[in-house]
Amino acid sequence: MNNEDGKSKKIQLKDLSLPQDLKNLEISQCRAVCHEVRNILISTVSKTGGHLASNLGAVELTLALHRNFNSPEDKIIWDVGHQSYTHKILTGRMDKFSTLRQENGISGFPKPKESEHDIFISGHSSTSISVACGIAEAMKLQGKDNYTVAVIGDGAMTGGMAYEGLNNAGKSNKNLIVILNENEMSISKNVGSLAKYLTSLRGKEKYLNTKRAVEKTLVNIPVVGMPVARGIKNSKDIFKDRLLYNTQFTMFDDMGFIYLGPVDGHDIEALDEVLHTAKSYKMPVLVHVNTVKGKGYLPAEKNPGEYHGISRFDILTGNPEVSSENSYSAVFGKELAELAENDKRICAVTAAMKYGTGLQYFCSQHRDRFFDVGIAEEHAVTFSAGLASMGFIPVFAVYSTFLQRAYDQLIHDASISGVHVVFGVDRAGVVGEDGETHQGMFDVPMLVSVPNTVIYSPSCYEELRLCLRQAIYNDTNIAVVRYPRGSDKTVFDKSHLNLTYTFTQNQIPDESQKSNILLISYGRIYDEVYKAQSILNADEILCDLLKLTKIYPVPDEIIEKSLKYDKIIFFEESNGGISVIFGDMLLERGFKNSYSKVNAEGFIKQASVKRCLDKIGLTCEKIVEYVRKKNFEDVAS
Repeated sequence: MNNEDGKSKKIQLKDLSLPQDLKNLEISQCRAVCHEVRNILISTVSKTGGHLASNLGAVELTLALHRNFNSPEDKIIWDVGHQSYTHKILTGRMDKFSTLRQENGISGFPKPKESEHDIFISGHSSTSISVACGIAEAMKLQGKDNYTVAVIGDGAMTGGMAYEGLNNAGKSNKNLIVILNENEMSISKNVGSLAKYLTSLRGKEKYLNTKRAVEKTLVNIPVVGMPVARGIKNSKDIFKDRLLYNTQFTMFDDMGFIYLGPVDGHDIEALDEVLHTAKSYKMPVLVHVNTVKGKGYLPAEKNPGEYHGISRFDILTGNPEVSSENSYSAVFGKELAELAENDKRICAVTAAMKYGTGLQYFCSQHRDRFFDVGIAEEHAVTFSAGLASMGFIPVFAVYSTFLQRAYDQLIHDASISGVHVVFGVDRAGVVGEDGETHQGMFDVPMLVSVPNTVIYSPSCYEELRLCLRQAIYNDTNIAVVRYPRGSDKTVFDKSHLNLTYTFTQNQIPDESQKSNILLISYGRIYDEVYKAQSILNADEILCDLLKLTKIYPVPDEIIEKSLKYDKIIFFEESNGGISVIFGDMLLERGFKNSYSKVNAEGFIKQASVKRCLDKIGLTCEKIVEYVRKKNFEDVAS
């Protein structure tokens, strides 16, 4: 886009028809767009929280993708999806971007219902290549000649599913392009042989230029040029070892991909060139791009791990509103590190979430017993089982949503083997603004189906410490301690903490005024039930409370104690699980009175934690409302 005098016209995103107009921009105008996008990202995330560093690093790459491909006819699939903010801005959602991660606003992850440019929902890592492979095959069956592009980070490439996808995609002979975005950072620093391998490729900047120059020269030779070029392409030893300065094969070539790169992921001209080249092959191509995580915002560049997922923050100082020091994750991590001080058997395991799960304290104090296995939850569980089989006590700290990926390993490698592995299940229950893919609503129904499993759900920091000690020293097989995101803001009476359960009965001298309603809960929701009891008592709706700490297995004795009540109501921050088991046990013992449960159902959309809990019916106000309704129905009948 030029002025009449031939000079580049100054443009702003609001003046463009997106993403189509991006193809017509001069390079200087592209740089201006990238600068504007970065300002939008920093300004918005400072107010809404979100994934900042990964998005700042992918600005030029995203712009280049939309300059060289025709979305949505060409399908761009984002691995994990938390780096798709620029993609959202450049595909017509800039006006709504201020609603990022807010209720009824823009999702922090790709969501097809939100835009036709969001091809596939994603929130977990290492899935994009498999998705792209399936879409490419489908487009071939439909007779389409469009491109499918999978954008995956080097952190996600530590997940085994990525290689299952590569193995199949490389032999597909489709218009499939994999963009490997290497920034040397996942959420924690990349680990293992792959990180070293990718680093070794970074020094080969002449690879692409030399390769294309040789091909171009050969093709232009009359008569024999094209056959020779094809012969050389099929002879990897000759083509690479002799013509390309002894450049070695890459693992991607051996899987059937044409490997291009590495390329500076912040150089728009270089990105345009390599993507144009990749399209020309009409077969599986892997483009290796180097970027800087946090690019353009110094605090994020210096500490990309801290700015991976961040709460609201002050732009000038970079200081977040919420300190990670005051959280269940930090309390868990510090307690584990303290226990390990006097017990050399204790090991800590993470799947690239050292800071997210509070294990940085353990790492700094007990480095030889700290293991970051990369984004590989399945491996982490089996690795932990191996440690346990040799007499160690591994503690695998993992987000609830990510533990879902290791269900087979929980059963086959930990449960059947009978080994003692402790799981710190972080972000259990509602997590809020990250939405459906990250809410921790399925760990309980999943774990209760695994034999030889004990589950604790502490309701405060002190219970968390007690439960962790219990899981490490008093349990013998799989022991799970699940706890929520955020800090402890509970107000319930903590003078009688019990690692199994606590009954709290109304102290009414008149036997005729004893409560006939029992309210049951566990975890942080118990505090909401506790507060609701006071309000209900003031309304002369007398309720007794049952707080579960060891939520599974459910002890027979508390079922026996519960049988005397006319109404039992279970409140559970999960997609069922314990409330279902509790109800079944009551029925088995002949309970014929009223039993009901309030729990999550299906997937919970993004909103604040408070709003999510309110929608489920698990806030103090909603609990009071529900109990009043139940009491009124029974009185009326």
